[in-house]
Amino acid sequence: MQIEIKNLETLQPAAREFIDQMSDRTVFAFYGGMGAGKTTFIKAVCKELGVTETVASPTFAIINEYKGENGEPIYHFDFYRIHKLEEVFDFGYEDYLYSGHTCFIEWPELVEQILPENTVKLSIRETDSGSRIIECIS
Repeated sequence: MQIEIKNLETLQPAAREFIDQMSDRTVFAFYGGMGAGKTTFIKAVCKELGVTETVASPTFAIINEYKGENGEPIYHFDFYRIHKLEEVFDFGYEDYLYSGHTCFIEWPELVEQILPENTVKLSIRETDSGSRIIECIS
């Protein structure tokens, strides 16, 4: 999988393309530096999945839960502020990551050892022209 987002006008079509390629996979880990576009892309995907609530990075909450078009939960994690893996154990990560519901994870490198084996790992990077490339790295 490789998706290019040339500008904001191509963001929603890129999100639809991503959804078309999700298949039955549910856990998606987004790797990329600060400002790479992880949250922006996850917002676009959530919009395409029918989320009507405000989608924001759960930097301080660690996890946000949204409802998709079908009423199913969508979980959005941001592990940027995790200092110890025990913090993830404390909120019962298994209940979310192994629920069978869609999970989007920002800053997964901080919790890689607890990610499910079938996690789809994706890289988001900015090109010299300012576009973003999203590609599967697993």
